[in-house]
Amino acid sequence: MASSPPKKTLNSQSSSLSRPPQAVKFGRRTSSGRIVSLSRDDDMDVSGDYSGQNDYINYTVLMPPTPDNQPAGSSGSTSESKGDANRGGGGGDGPKMGNKLERRLSVMKSNNKSMLLRSQTGDFDHNRWLFESKGKYGIGNAFWSEEDDTYDGGVSKSDFLDKPWKPLTRKVQIPAKILSPYRLLIVIRLVIVFFFLWWRITNPNEDAMWLWGLSIVCEIWFAFSWILDILPKLNPINRATDLAALHDKFEQPSPSNPTGRSDLPGVDVFVSTADPEKEPPLVTANTLLSILAVDYPIEKLSAYISDDGGAILTFEAMAEAVRFAEYWVPFCRKHDIEPRNPDSYFSIKKDPTKNKKRQDFVKDRRWIKREYDEFKVRINGLPEQIKKRAEQFNMREELKEKRIAREKNGGVLPPDGVEVVKATWMADGTHWPGTWFEPKPDHSKGDHAGILQIMSKVPDLEPVMGGPNEGALDFTGIDIRVPMFAYVSREKRPGFDHNKKAGAMNGMVRASAILSNGAFILNLDCDHYIYNSKAIKEGMCFMMDRGGDRICYIQFPQRFEGIDPSDRYANHNTVFFDGNMRALDGLQGPVYVGTGCMFRRYALYGFNPPRANEYSGVFGQEKAPAMHVRTQSQASQTSQASDLESDTQPLNDDPDLGLPKKFGNSTMFTDTIPVAEYQGRPLADHMSVKNGRPPGALLLPRPPLDAPTVAEAIAVISCWYEDNTEWGDRIGWIYGSVTEDVVTGYRMHNRGWRSVYCITKRDAFRGTAPINLTDRLHQVLRWATGSVEIFFSKNNAMFATRRLKFLQRVAYLNVGIYPFTSIFLVVYCFLPALCLFSGKFIVQSLDIHFLSYLLCITVTLTLISLLEVKWSGIGLEEWWRNEQFWLIGGTSAHLAAVVQGLLKVIAGIEISFTLTSKASGEDEDDIFADLYIVKWTGLFIMPLTIIIVNLVAIVIGASRTIYSVIPQWGKLMGGIFFSLWVLTHMYPFAKGLMGRRGKVPTIVYVWSGLVSITVSLLWITISPPDDVSGSGGISV
Repeated sequence: MASSPPKKTLNSQSSSLSRPPQAVKFGRRTSSGRIVSLSRDDDMDVSGDYSGQNDYINYTVLMPPTPDNQPAGSSGSTSESKGDANRGGGGGDGPKMGNKLERRLSVMKSNNKSMLLRSQTGDFDHNRWLFESKGKYGIGNAFWSEEDDTYDGGVSKSDFLDKPWKPLTRKVQIPAKILSPYRLLIVIRLVIVFFFLWWRITNPNEDAMWLWGLSIVCEIWFAFSWILDILPKLNPINRATDLAALHDKFEQPSPSNPTGRSDLPGVDVFVSTADPEKEPPLVTANTLLSILAVDYPIEKLSAYISDDGGAILTFEAMAEAVRFAEYWVPFCRKHDIEPRNPDSYFSIKKDPTKNKKRQDFVKDRRWIKREYDEFKVRINGLPEQIKKRAEQFNMREELKEKRIAREKNGGVLPPDGVEVVKATWMADGTHWPGTWFEPKPDHSKGDHAGILQIMSKVPDLEPVMGGPNEGALDFTGIDIRVPMFAYVSREKRPGFDHNKKAGAMNGMVRASAILSNGAFILNLDCDHYIYNSKAIKEGMCFMMDRGGDRICYIQFPQRFEGIDPSDRYANHNTVFFDGNMRALDGLQGPVYVGTGCMFRRYALYGFNPPRANEYSGVFGQEKAPAMHVRTQSQASQTSQASDLESDTQPLNDDPDLGLPKKFGNSTMFTDTIPVAEYQGRPLADHMSVKNGRPPGALLLPRPPLDAPTVAEAIAVISCWYEDNTEWGDRIGWIYGSVTEDVVTGYRMHNRGWRSVYCITKRDAFRGTAPINLTDRLHQVLRWATGSVEIFFSKNNAMFATRRLKFLQRVAYLNVGIYPFTSIFLVVYCFLPALCLFSGKFIVQSLDIHFLSYLLCITVTLTLISLLEVKWSGIGLEEWWRNEQFWLIGGTSAHLAAVVQGLLKVIAGIEISFTLTSKASGEDEDDIFADLYIVKWTGLFIMPLTIIIVNLVAIVIGASRTIYSVIPQWGKLMGGIFFSLWVLTHMYPFAKGLMGRRGKVPTIVYVWSGLVSITVSLLWITISPPDDVSGSGGISV
């Protein structure tokens, strides 16, 4: 029905009885109301005054029999058609009669519907015929009789009434004019690098073999590292979602959903925090408010806060946030507020009334702003309020104990006095079960009971509309329900390995399965809030689309606020998030980066995907469907098999491809697993959808929470629950690495799952990043340490299964290898200085071959970078900042991470480190004050040494060349060029050491002088100066 067939003559139509009904051309109405039939002259010009909003391409409508359009196959219809043709034109040849028959009826297409047009020939009055015969038009101008509902070819009226099936997502390919040259340049540079290295190896520098050897080793490693980094970027793609199609498919009335209630699956949102001093409760509360106000079916959304410190401050701050949410959430829905983090919303600089149409918006905003200010004051006053409360209750307890002691001791206090425990109290007058201000047994950070509090109950299934007097706001016609929210703090006891953040996330996975069991889990850090209220729906488009059952998680890019305008230390990291991650999306999917990720709960449980492929061959070029991909029912049968049967499995089967069996002793939890798997399936509304569920299957309300259910949720977060289970090994977040996020994503990809990178037009999430140099380097140190741990573990990509694509394997291999580049990078940064000190160079001379290779490599790298900037959308300044910080981090944090990893593997020495807390700047009004604070750390030593040595080397090299008898300017220029290359990359580091107004710390001067003297004395000892004449002149 989407194409226009060629015109056919009347004779050709009458000679074929089995052909489909005659096609109908289109007409259109001009701005003056005149009807123009496009069937009369296909080449007519319809531009200018005849063009308008109803211009559309022609398409075909099948016409069933009407009095003026009889099937051409019967003799009666043929004669009647001929008679009609004779009346209209007095005879004529076949083609003319065919054209006239085609323009018996024309259609004008508008935006939303087809309109019937009367024939312009005056030969037949359709309105009169409809009135006399009581006939009816169908879709367009096709008529279906009431007696026969179907016609030849199986076409029926229902075929036109049903909406066409629409995909929820689509791939947007990078234009070939960008991608093809990009790939070609990569191949060209690869060839040039190969010939350059071959030339370097076959042309040693006989005068300085040690310089030549060091440079060759470093250059070979850099080439290898570049290949690992560039190969996964060969197939970058973009993706787009269709939220309108998602709404039509899941939230519109249909035969399976008469009420139009949402048929979307449930989503559980996890937020993790550990220390209210380093992670302020106000920041966490704003993140929670943005979650509760998200644009998603309220009854399908649940939020969880994991407080791994068990702090009463976080607990009461969340309770205040829930009370404020009763006004903030309906306010956001009423006025379509973006972003729905109140702190960010009230901080925006643009006009808040833009695109707001309700008359009471200004009044509502003024009132809610005042309420938020009072909310912030209450949050800020909580620490003092809790301490005062604790003092009052402790004093009351002390008086009570003294009274009891006097009664027992004849009215006199015992000589040793009365000992009263200084407890931390809740507002209801009971002891806080978590961490106290004065830690005691059972009430410290590593020793406290499990806590679970439902702060916002499960919402009703039907909308609850507000009234005109909801506080001071009018919420008439606005749904005032708030999603369910639970505060969770898992049990901690001495002697148990609680596995930090990964253990806390697994505890929330089990508790949420008991309470809400959302088929999908959104993981956020406490400082990453929802910036786009439709972000969850954007991710759901991928999960619910055709083939979505094979997706394990949707990774969103991380976007940051509060970064200095110049982004001195590459905090935005756009090269990674907009370049590398977008490229991985064209392979098997992006890596998991710890936050802003929506998981399929069933995939987190360690199960295999419903369908997977295996890749064999040297480069994984041979693709075949994976065998032994078992479903949930088959998994339950396998889990009941005997150990003898499991011994018959092949020995080369990877353990990742087995099935999880040890979930713990909670039957209530294990019963939720098949439910989560079923609810996470896409709709089976098309023949191409595999492993789907019927529409309307998720319309039933959730059962209410009762005491046994909550008690079971508390039991599964106990510290002993994971004993003798597979949690942290193949189920949930994986233990054993400080970068548990990367390992968790890798294990899913290793089973054959796919992931998707979702870049939304409006940023999905936003968070904060450390802008201080010390904090930034410690953050990079943590990431690099995790990568070294991955390299020396079984999670090394070299041991991956055949379900991991070749280029995806290369990408994961690079994750574990990139910190080791720091060893060669440090050596290469000292080479220019060594060249200047010695008067030698890495090559015999700067001949035409070396300079030509250097020019070609530089030009190709520049062009590749420009094209990468083009398809990734990053800026040139962002790319340059990333290059600078690559050298800074590579010579400091990456090197320290390698040392730590080697000490752990070789000597078994575990080196732990903690992130420094954010410090306040000198100027409280300057939001970037923290950028200028200099906090000394051992990570500064190596970059500072490189800077000083290169500066000293430039002075020494220039002095030697100037005062030498035969100056070798070529070698001097080569050494100075490479030294300036190093110093240019180190400029942000040097600027960070100077502070706000060039205040260089004293330690920098001390180190500079110490290193300069040491280097000078060392070089004089190694290479003493030549003898000169006694008069001090230079002998010739």
